[in-house]
Amino acid sequence: MGLQQQLEEQKKSTINKASPEILQTMAQATADLKASGIENQALGAGDLAPDFTLPNARGEEIRLTDLLSRGPVVVNIYRGGWCPYCNLELRALKEKLPKIEALGASLVAIAPEKPDKAAETTVRHDLEFEVLSDQGNQVSRQFGLVFTLPESIRAIYASFGTDLPAYNGDERFELPLPATYVIRPDGQIAYAFVDADYTRRMEPAEIIEVLRAL
Repeated sequence: MGLQQQLEEQKKSTINKASPEILQTMAQATADLKASGIENQALGAGDLAPDFTLPNARGEEIRLTDLLSRGPVVVNIYRGGWCPYCNLELRALKEKLPKIEALGASLVAIAPEKPDKAAETTVRHDLEFEVLSDQGNQVSRQFGLVFTLPESIRAIYASFGTDLPAYNGDERFELPLPATYVIRPDGQIAYAFVDADYTRRMEPAEIIEVLRAL
């Protein structure tokens, strides 16, 4: 089963559990985010990726240029370990990691959650690629992906038991759009997948195809 099919199954599960009012509020928030034009403002193919240095799950500093010195880099930006759609994506990426590395590329995942939460995500899914903590969304902001969660959605997430300030270590309620970037060794973005609908992600198989075409 492909990743998007798994995401659709997750979406159906959410629809079956949530009230029509909650579903309408969430759908409207996604529509408003798309209408804001944030997808078009984000970095895309042909742009230069911003260099960054972020801590991994072990507290080590990981720098993009160091990774690029060894080959292409796949940067996956996700919302956090609390997001079921992100967890499905991370597991799907884990399955494709051997093929990604066989093509000479590195894979890193980035979320605004605190380092201890990034470590929990790494352990929970037994991930063998770097999971980096981007507290304050400093890197995601450079990619043009950051937005503020509407008050209406904050209340819904709280009702689901999701405490974003506890995960992110601040009260900003900012999140990145989920995105996947394939970056050439020279720092140029070869491919960008950015979608304001957090239930949609780039298929790992498509990442493989992009890497093969570099």
